[in-house]
Amino acid sequence: MAAKPCIPKGTRDFSPAEMAKRNYIFDTIRSVYHLYGFRQIETPAMEMLSTLMGKYGEEGDKLLFKIQNSGDYFSGLTDEELLSRNASKLACKFCEKGLRYDLTVPFARYVVMHREELTFPFKRYQIQPVWRADRPQKGRYREFYQCDADVVGSDSLLNEVELMQIVDTVFSRFGIRVCIKINNRKILTGMAEIIGEADRIVDITVAIDKLDKIGLDNVNAELRDKGISEEAIAKLQPIILLNGTNEEKLATLRQVLADSATGLKGVEETEFILSTLAGLGLKNELELDLTLARGLNYYTGAIFEVKALDVQIGSITGGGRYDNLTGVFGMAGVSGVGISFGADRIFDVLNQLDLYPKEAVNGTQLLFINFGEREAAFSMQVLVKARMAGIRAELYPDCCKMKKQMSYANANGVPYVALVGENEINEGKVTLKNMETGEQRLVAPDELIAELKK
Repeated sequence: MAAKPCIPKGTRDFSPAEMAKRNYIFDTIRSVYHLYGFRQIETPAMEMLSTLMGKYGEEGDKLLFKIQNSGDYFSGLTDEELLSRNASKLACKFCEKGLRYDLTVPFARYVVMHREELTFPFKRYQIQPVWRADRPQKGRYREFYQCDADVVGSDSLLNEVELMQIVDTVFSRFGIRVCIKINNRKILTGMAEIIGEADRIVDITVAIDKLDKIGLDNVNAELRDKGISEEAIAKLQPIILLNGTNEEKLATLRQVLADSATGLKGVEETEFILSTLAGLGLKNELELDLTLARGLNYYTGAIFEVKALDVQIGSITGGGRYDNLTGVFGMAGVSGVGISFGADRIFDVLNQLDLYPKEAVNGTQLLFINFGEREAAFSMQVLVKARMAGIRAELYPDCCKMKKQMSYANANGVPYVALVGENEINEGKVTLKNMETGEQRLVAPDELIAELKK
């Protein structure tokens, strides 16, 4: 007996109904990106490991899916190397390629490779799957879609402002209430400087970014494990627990970071973004969150994260400013800033809150019942007109019992059924049945189209 098929943990199949919902998400985000002047590109699912490694920090590198080389990959290995059982070193010998971890690093590679064809600032968006060898759990998958928008070749903070407007517009269209959290890597650097641990910025940010997941005591324990002194940890507490309005937090930060030029620069940038957005009528909450660090090492300025307010789930959008990501590929001095919508988590949020518009997830609007060759031929003529009018319509392909055909319509949520028999053909009309109310009436093809276009 054949083994029952399965799929890898952290991946999912999607039914037609689920795909209709996902396409609603993608189409909504895509339409907003177009509204703000972003243009679409795509990059390969796999990249050279040399492109990916070292861009996400030590923790990120561990989550890269590596692709085994084809052919005899043992030929270049010594017995000593094989017996060493050193997984990371052997992986480098076995694997030259990997599945992309995000869309930002491949985008940076794209910019460098196509620099002669691009006009800067370059505004691109990308909607494609990414892969992470993470532990699957609720809201966290090994294969998931990102919907990214980035601007490269401009230092202007108006780009950050525009990206936050995009976030606000997208979630307003979805009907999801969110909190848009903002921080600045320079503020975090300034915090590390004033507590005397400037060279431990990565350890500090990785730890405090987990505050809402593991709590303050565990964050402090992680800081101790990383070798951060008790004095430095004590100095850090009032900063990461700072509360009040955004204006009050900024005022306190100016005092606390007075001896850090980098920290004050971060405060200045954050104040500009927040004050500009305050006058643009955002519909969602905007919060300066000093614990927001995001683990990716390439952020150098503003960093963003979006949390849904009515559902318990992780971040559903994130992003930030990176000043020299293209530099690692030999193209220095190109600043960029971007955001990434987590389509899979948005899918879960919309499901939990039941926020999908009915018209966005409906499939076929009209099904013609097949009573035989002559009836089917007449139905096909009307069907062509209906489709030309933009109505999603189909003819049941087989001439079989009407009960079976009506069951097909019910199972697929088809709201209208068209019945064509000898009387209808003689009159050049169709009997249109509303599957919800049961009402049916004889209509001309033009009337049928008008009814379904309402």
